Amino acid sequence: MDRKIERKKWTTKKIAGIAAIALVVSFILYGFLFADKRSKLNVDREKITIATVREDNFQENIAVSGTVQPIRTVYMDAVEGGIIKKLHRESGAMVKPGDTILTLTNSNLELNVMNQRANLYEQLNNLRNTRLLLEQNSFNLRDQLAQIDYQIQLWKPQYERFQQLFDKKMISKREFEEVAEQYKYNVERKKIVYASYRQDSIARQLQNYQINQQEDRMQNSLEAVEHVLDNLIVRAPSQGQLAMPDLQIGQSITTGERLGQVDIIDNFKVRVRIDELYLPRINTGQQGTFSFAGDSYRLEITKIYPTIAEGRFEVDMEFIGDQPQGIKRGQTVRLRLALSNEKQAVLLPIGGFYKDTGGNWVYVLNDDGNAEKRNIRLGQKNTENFEVLEGLQPGERVITSSYENFGDKEVLVLK
Repeated sequence: MDRKIERKKWTTKKIAGIAAIALVVSFILYGFLFADKRSKLNVDREKITIATVREDNFQENIAVSGTVQPIRTVYMDAVEGGIIKKLHRESGAMVKPGDTILTLTNSNLELNVMNQRANLYEQLNNLRNTRLLLEQNSFNLRDQLAQIDYQIQLWKPQYERFQQLFDKKMISKREFEEVAEQYKYNVERKKIVYASYRQDSIARQLQNYQINQQEDRMQNSLEAVEHVLDNLIVRAPSQGQLAMPDLQIGQSITTGERLGQVDIIDNFKVRVRIDELYLPRINTGQQGTFSFAGDSYRLEITKIYPTIAEGRFEVDMEFIGDQPQGIKRGQTVRLRLALSNEKQAVLLPIGGFYKDTGGNWVYVLNDDGNAEKRNIRLGQKNTENFEVLEGLQPGERVITSSYENFGDKEVLVLK
């Protein structure tokens, strides 16, 4: 007898279908509820630069350029104008004080010197003649006094004898008066001439002093005039290396024209140009460093020139300790000028990312090897690193190359 077979509701095929549908729905729900919805961009790892954040000593500094100059320069200017007659030294030659550099000729100056010399000699002769006249007048007065003394010596004994004879009434009054008048005349005359001689002596002494002063001045003027022609010979003012423009024989030189300079090359300094933005933060004593021939050298600011030209001002920096061997005048060097003291800080190497983000965020590598966008805060910087104030820890890796091609993607998938 046939038996009715009941149909199963939950077959294996049906269960497998329902399970498949449930799995698909689960994946959809998971993707909708839990999947990463951030925008992503695939990036070739070989085309980016990755740097590691570290903690180390940090010092704010700036990169500046400087020109090597002699620590002291003595300039040569033409005291007198003229025509170059002869060049004795070439630019670049080593010179000693007093070495002749070049010789000028100036016929007008030479004629003027001759005239001045003749006038001074004439004035000196006039002063000497005046002194002779004063001495001659003094001799005349002394001669008159001697003659008067002689007359007094002659008349005095006679006057005394006639006085006695007149008192005894042995001679007439007229005879006595003639002798007395001669004697008294010479006595009075002596008083007058002596007073004149005395005043003349005082005046002569003052005049001689004035004449001596004038003679000294004229002698000095004469020596100065004699040395005027020496100014046509240009000599080295100090020891060092001569630097001159391209001068030629026969070239006209004006008074005060710069003829060159002598560089004292025993020591050098560096003239540095700095952006005016940093002027309030620059002081004497601040130090900088630069590398030359594989060695590092330190310099110190010794002078600040506050005048600003083309948005920059200049400072002089001198070497601390040894200076580089073989460094040359006019050579350009790159320095790192310190603006702060050293301190411990979290450091992020400088890179092209900064111009794209302003230092407000960076891409930080995660455990999956991809890079995620993260907000940070940077502080001071130097020529190599930024100071990290917030958002990064030592050991984390950051993309420091340019973000120009990444747009606003939140995650970079590194391939």
